[in-house]
Amino acid sequence: MLLENVNQPADLKGLSIEQLDMLAAEIRQFLIEKLAATGGHLAPNLGVVELTLALHYLFDSPVDKMIFDVGHQAYVHKILTGRKDRFDTLRKYRGLCGFIKRSESEHDVWEAGHSSTSLSAAMGMALARDAKGERNRVIAIVGDGALTGGMALEALNHIGHEKKNLMVVLNDNEMSIAPNVGALHNYLGKIRSDRHYVKAKEDVEHLLKKIPAIGGTLAKTAEKLKDSLKYMLVQGVLFEELGLTYLGPVDGHSLPNLLEVLKQADNVQGPVLVHVLTTKGKGYTPAEADSFKWHGISPYKIESGKVLKSVGAPPMYTEVFGKTLIELAEQDDRIIAVTPAMPGGSGLLEFAERFPGRMIDVGIAEQHAATMSGALAIEGMKPVFAVYSTFLQRAYDQVVHDICRQNLNVAFAIDRAGFVGADGETHQGVYDIPFLRHVPNIVIMMPKDENELRHMMKTALDYDDGPIAYRYPRINGTGVTLDQELKAIPIGEWEVLRDGSDAVILAVGPMVQLAMQAADLLQNQDMNVRVVNARFIKPLDDVMLRKIAKDGRPVLTLEESALDGGFGSAVLEFFVKHQLPVPSLRMMGVPDCFIEHGSISEQRKEVGLTLENVVEQVQAIVPLKQKRA
Repeated sequence: MLLENVNQPADLKGLSIEQLDMLAAEIRQFLIEKLAATGGHLAPNLGVVELTLALHYLFDSPVDKMIFDVGHQAYVHKILTGRKDRFDTLRKYRGLCGFIKRSESEHDVWEAGHSSTSLSAAMGMALARDAKGERNRVIAIVGDGALTGGMALEALNHIGHEKKNLMVVLNDNEMSIAPNVGALHNYLGKIRSDRHYVKAKEDVEHLLKKIPAIGGTLAKTAEKLKDSLKYMLVQGVLFEELGLTYLGPVDGHSLPNLLEVLKQADNVQGPVLVHVLTTKGKGYTPAEADSFKWHGISPYKIESGKVLKSVGAPPMYTEVFGKTLIELAEQDDRIIAVTPAMPGGSGLLEFAERFPGRMIDVGIAEQHAATMSGALAIEGMKPVFAVYSTFLQRAYDQVVHDICRQNLNVAFAIDRAGFVGADGETHQGVYDIPFLRHVPNIVIMMPKDENELRHMMKTALDYDDGPIAYRYPRINGTGVTLDQELKAIPIGEWEVLRDGSDAVILAVGPMVQLAMQAADLLQNQDMNVRVVNARFIKPLDDVMLRKIAKDGRPVLTLEESALDGGFGSAVLEFFVKHQLPVPSLRMMGVPDCFIEHGSISEQRKEVGLTLENVVEQVQAIVPLKQKRA
């Protein structure tokens, strides 16, 4: 077994090409076996085995900087840089991170959980290298999907302008290619009279659509390319016009071809782009057949590819969202679903089949998605922007400037709100309440269960006074019965689930269930605690808060969100603004630090969002005389 003896990139240097091919097969088997137990991003990593081997074989990490765009494609990199023995802990609490992690290894030089950042990072490192008079290589490995992100295009424009020595490796796993592809002119010669010519042309047109023209130069280039497939293929015109030397495309699973082209790229003065064609899921039949499903996968049976899931569990909130949106869309043809490259993750695949003309996937382009949704609203449509909390961060200016400032009727369906488990700190959905609630005009809701989510979606559809958001977690629902008739909830109205006179817990989302459990335990200690489903984070329930202050009840706020600027802060601000004293107010939530990967229950325990801590906090704020009574 070659893999047993590979612990650092230097261990690759003495291997032959034949041995590298054998090692690639061993790595694929290693990934298939390990991820069957832990889950993780299987398909992307199976697709970059040879590419990662070639990079580490030719170049000298960490002196040479390898920057992975979205670190979930870097499992092979981790294997080759001394971490293969930790793969049993992948994505587990205090285990190996599923993304690039600088604290894990000196070979991890840039962290990214969001797409399209590698080119900007590479440019910064190239500039710093030259300023320091050093001579190391800077290599950005970027996926074809990342080029739909505006940030990547901004960086390409700057890279071409500065002319620094920098290598961009474009991992394109969308285009097909024959296994024996060599130089591009040979490829053209073969396909010109071949029945696959039309397919090749379609592939190129697909790539062009992913790289929108920017500026006058590219606009002219696109015009030149309209009737010239050869011009595009032979010269890589779009990249050449941006100032990068274009090499490729090259078969990303042929080590001889990869090594040859990467050596050529290393000899180029100035920025160079190597176009590598790979197959997502390469080497594992189920993953090759459905690379979308196997992009990020739960534990599975290797032989059958069957995913191991709990039987009889309530539906995920995401699933309830998707089915409810179909119900609403059947009744209102103004509804248009918008997603930034996450139709499956956002539960919209069935919606897309049912309403193909009302489903818009813009690719990895959250900013564009947000502003476009605003324009849809101006024209009388009812856009539902389905986006993960962590990805909505990328469209913050558009939310503020283009939607909220114009008070447009856009509905934000904010998925993965709260802790997300194994994806960890890059994907935690704990910041959207602080960055949204202070923006004028927006309404923010969160349901206590999946049934209330359905009613909130109806509320958002009926709401015509501006932007409105409903956020929901990445967990299964509670198993409650789903109402057939959907009714709008009065804006800003909270719900008392349990009455009590000793203290009040104001809870948001899944924390409502925790609050109810705590109230049950406290009841056994002769404490009567009122539990409020604070389902509107903005606006707050003015009437109920004033009554709480008037009654003189101590208050505990409970949220799976950042404390600084969060729901609890909003309640505290309300009491201060209106000069309404309460005996005591404590806030429980996520402290001012990033929470790493693990299970959601482990993440809650780490920040103290546990039943025991809720009980202790309530006991601490109830006056002694009440406890003794």
